[in-house]
Amino acid sequence: MPEELFDHLVYATPDLYATVRELAGLLGAEPVEGGRHVGLGTRNYLLGLGGRRYLEIIGPDPDQPDPGLARPFGLDLLPGPRLVTWAIHPADLDATVARARERGYEPGDVHPMSRRTPEGELLEWRLTSSPDDTGDGLVPFLIDWGSTAHPAERGLPVVELTSLSALHPDPAAVAADLAALGAELEVAAGDEPRLVAVIGGVRLS
Repeated sequence: MPEELFDHLVYATPDLYATVRELAGLLGAEPVEGGRHVGLGTRNYLLGLGGRRYLEIIGPDPDQPDPGLARPFGLDLLPGPRLVTWAIHPADLDATVARARERGYEPGDVHPMSRRTPEGELLEWRLTSSPDDTGDGLVPFLIDWGSTAHPAERGLPVVELTSLSALHPDPAAVAADLAALGAELEVAAGDEPRLVAVIGGVRLS
């Protein structure tokens, strides 16, 4: 994946604090709190991956009330930590959405999002929300940070991302959806869909 497109990986977990401690021990770097997603019942921690890229560790926020709806990334059903999806930041999000639809792939509608950092700074961005019926997280969602400083440019501890690949029962179908977005990912045949990243010498999937 060209570095100019890659934005971040999403590592979801049902127990955020336990996973943050585990990753800190495995990777030798302490994830930094990103903030709460108010109303969604989630919170995240971040690690830089080199350049304008980062790892998002996201899980239920015990300090928020039950949101009354399903948390994103299937958090309510996860039995354990899992690399669930990834994001790219095209130069023109809206044009990329339109082009993907012309090519037969539905990336989902664009939604505004925001969160506050622990210091109280408001971060705002836009992203697509796709059901991803066939890719199961292997086809990235799109994100546009607009005028907000990118999370990876905020002095995060950095751990090297060595590789990102995937497994899927139908690699050709995933490849077609990736091509519609202008995204690249090595996808091999496998029994179930799974993203696989090697970060700081540690395999996450």
